Amino acid sequence: MNDKINLCRRFILLLTFILFGSQSNSQLVINVKNQGGDVVQETIAANVTDDTVTLEFQRPDGTLVTQLIDFRNEVQILKALVLGEEERGQSQYQVMCFIFHTTRDAFISSDAMSKLRQKNPGTIRTPEEDRGRQNYTMTYSVDLGRSSIISPHISDMCTEASDATYTRYEDIQQWATSQGLSENVYLNAVKRFPTGTDPLLNEIGVSDQDNALLSCSEVKKVWSPCQCHLELCIGWYPCGLKYCKGKGENKNSAMTYRCGIKTCRKCHHFSYFVSQKQLCLWDE
Repeated sequence: MNDKINLCRRFILLLTFILFGSQSNSQLVINVKNQGGDVVQETIAANVTDDTVTLEFQRPDGTLVTQLIDFRNEVQILKALVLGEEERGQSQYQVMCFIFHTTRDAFISSDAMSKLRQKNPGTIRTPEEDRGRQNYTMTYSVDLGRSSIISPHISDMCTEASDATYTRYEDIQQWATSQGLSENVYLNAVKRFPTGTDPLLNEIGVSDQDNALLSCSEVKKVWSPCQCHLELCIGWYPCGLKYCKGKGENKNSAMTYRCGIKTCRKCHHFSYFVSQKQLCLWDE
């Protein structure tokens, strides 16, 4: 009899796992009104096992934006899939990944995120705080084959951006310090962009090296290298926890308890080298 009961318990556990999946993953779908008044749908997923949070949405112009926070390695990945302009000779789409350091308190933890639930899923959300715009001048391209030293999630997430994954030296410095590793370990996974006086520009047929320092909006020839700009705004995300004070068990005692989340908006403006303006036609 006991064997039958144990077998039945195992079957129920297996069926529960199949029906409801692993509890290490949790997902929310949020309706967000952006600054232009459009409503976009964000999908936010937490993975407690990997200690990550992923946020994804599609902009009104068709650009697909994916954000991944790797808390364990203090890494943030922002990926943009931009639809191409076929009438101007572009491919159907192009993908860029921007990798930079993030602090653990910039986003609520994966554990806290996994516990979030919506009382009214159809509600249109607006953030409580606007954290403005942060500018990034990317100075290195990342070798996906060696990127695991930065984060094990880069190679899979950015597989379509093998030639368009970027980071900065200041981020490498912060990762090296926080992880207790030499900067050279990280520098082996990246390659510095050519500058206006770099002889590497000759290899891509640049006669006027100064063009490499110009913004793509200032360059007329579509095959000339330039400095591209792309802004990605996260319209709504949980940026912190709220705590309230209440009465404790004793009359004169007080207690603090978690009573909600704080939500924010933030824009990221990236400046980075492209070998030809054709890869940055939106920057005009």
